[in-house]
Amino acid sequence: MGGIPLIPGDLKYTQDHVWIRVKGDQAFVGITDYAQSKLGDIVFADLPAVGEKIKYRAQLGQIEAINKVTQLYSPVSGEILEVNDELQFSPELLNQDPYGKGWIALIELAKPEESHSLLTAEDYRKLIDGSS
Repeated sequence: MGGIPLIPGDLKYTQDHVWIRVKGDQAFVGITDYAQSKLGDIVFADLPAVGEKIKYRAQLGQIEAINKVTQLYSPVSGEILEVNDELQFSPELLNQDPYGKGWIALIELAKPEESHSLLTAEDYRKLIDGSS
């Protein structure tokens, strides 16, 4: 941990440290490297249910670290197509590979235009540089 957080340029970000990777009318969602570093060792991930319809900014799940629990809010509206079941057995993937094996959910976008208002990598870097 520590150092400069990784912020991939091909993703969009929320102000509460969730990333989204849009591919067509679907999007993978997860937490940022910055978020996992601030949380510390993650011990549990409460994931949404497949088939659940989620609204923009509604609670998507929660992540429990050793000393705190944080709520996750959806960056978009849509239906949960898939969740990362690996996190049930290996929640540490959120710490180890937040942009890869630590993804949280795959969402079918109900309103793809919602992703246009999210932060770019550059905007997100400015946000966390101001809060560090």
